[in-house]
Amino acid sequence: MERLDGGRLAGKVTLVTGSARGQGAAEARLFAAEGAEAVYVTDVLDTEGEATAAAIGAVATYRHLDVTDEEAWTALVAEILERHGRIDVLVNNAGIFRVMPTALTSEAEYRLIVDVNQVGTFLGMKAVIPCMVAAESGSIVNISSVAGLQGAAGTMAYAASKWAVRGMTKVAAKEVAPFGVRVNSVHPGIIDTPMMTEASPEGGLLERVVRAIPMGHVAEADDVARLVLYLASDDSRYSTGAEFVVDGGMTA
Repeated sequence: MERLDGGRLAGKVTLVTGSARGQGAAEARLFAAEGAEAVYVTDVLDTEGEATAAAIGAVATYRHLDVTDEEAWTALVAEILERHGRIDVLVNNAGIFRVMPTALTSEAEYRLIVDVNQVGTFLGMKAVIPCMVAAESGSIVNISSVAGLQGAAGTMAYAASKWAVRGMTKVAAKEVAPFGVRVNSVHPGIIDTPMMTEASPEGGLLERVVRAIPMGHVAEADDVARLVLYLASDDSRYSTGAEFVVDGGMTA
């Protein structure tokens, strides 16, 4: 994408977790194209993350980040503040998805999904809220899911984590609204990304679920990225504590 120095994120310092590939990478690319001063691409997939940042260009920096590690969050935020003096946008995008019946879900698997999807989001908000409050400005976008709006068989751990993200978003939004900081959640439906493909190693998951989508097709990562861009930008300056759905009508 051609960079728009007068774009919707002109001059903003942004951080996107889980952005080595898929939805997060699409968000990072769009942020750079819309004029962001800096785009921090973070993930645990170092080879893919470095390649994504390199493809985006000079405004992008890759950093390894395990979102469940509070010390890693503290160190990364300190680095960004030292280099740029602020963090304007955080997208808590990192997540993992598994399909398995409740009775066959191990405690270890349940805790892993909750740790990444729920605790990782909590730690991200905790890490950036102080500097955003001090600046009296900032936007946090938490990626939940339609699984955080309704139940779906085989998603006990995933749904639990995404309902939690929905609730945490509302709590944080009320806490920081008086300081000019906004927090919103995005609820994607079925998105054609590597995470979705990996959730069904036997294949065919996308084809099976498309019947539940009124628009008749799955979304692309860019469809979510454009909504996240709106929430990251000043165009949504009076929206906070809200749920934004991009699902082709699944939850209508």
